[in-house]
Amino acid sequence: MAISDFLEPAIKDYAEQAKATYSAPINTSTFAQKVAPQDALTTQAAGIASQGVGSYQPYLQAAQTAQGQGATALGQAATAVGGLGAIQNQAAASTGANAYQPFMSPYQQQVIDATLSEFDKSRLAGQQQIRDAAVSSGNFGGGREGAMMGQYNADSLVDRSALQAQLLQQGFGQAQQAANQNFANQQGLFGMQNQQNLSNQGLAGAYGNQMNQQFGLSDFGRQGMGQDINALGTLGAANQAQVQAQLNADRINNQTAAYEPYGRLSQYGNTLTGLAGGVAGQQFQQEEASDPYANALGAATGVAGLFGQIYGGRRYGP
Repeated sequence: MAISDFLEPAIKDYAEQAKATYSAPINTSTFAQKVAPQDALTTQAAGIASQGVGSYQPYLQAAQTAQGQGATALGQAATAVGGLGAIQNQAAASTGANAYQPFMSPYQQQVIDATLSEFDKSRLAGQQQIRDAAVSSGNFGGGREGAMMGQYNADSLVDRSALQAQLLQQGFGQAQQAANQNFANQQGLFGMQNQQNLSNQGLAGAYGNQMNQQFGLSDFGRQGMGQDINALGTLGAANQAQVQAQLNADRINNQTAAYEPYGRLSQYGNTLTGLAGGVAGQQFQQEEASDPYANALGAATGVAGLFGQIYGGRRYGP
């Protein structure tokens, strides 16, 4: 029996199987590409990210308010500094040899004149008493009366000069005391103004600190939000990658099952060809399966990292 006669039943069998196999339609929907839905954690991360847009605005507005208040306090401090010079000039005018003059009473001379006039009237009464005593003693117009009158007038002149000097000294003392009091008042006012200046400067510094704190809170809030988003996104990406890997594995398994008859038929045909002394055809090769989990995880974690970069390390303050 020839080899061809021996192989004829097998070749007929191969032909029947090939016809049946290639005639049967393949349901490609069983291994169609599928994409895993977004994980709930990733959705939550995206929601937080969208809600966080503009979250720095309240802190920025508070910082701007503090900045404006600080500028006002600095302006008040500058005004106070300008007032210090004027107070110093007024205090300087209250010192020196002539500082008392602005505080002399404008009625002092009238007081002196009136006092001296009363003094002169009182001395006239004393002169009359000397004359009356001279008349009584019979010495009127005599040398004794003249001596007593001369002594009395000399004493009156001395007393009158002393009274005038006393009045002048009293007015000078009062004016000097008023000048000293004015100088003390100016010094006190200078101290109060300077204290106000220091207080305004301290207030401006406090507003500056408040402004920086608002920026710090904004940065802290956004960085914390970025960390939360990154963590949720990473976990969500891992979950989604797991689901995607399972979908990919199912697709490959279904595809392998669908094309498995073609592989067997190809092997059968190549065996017959070899027995008949011919050249074997190309062997059917199933699609090689890559690591579906690694591929899915790489794509998902790339998206998760993007969430963290949106808010991580951003600073909106100085």
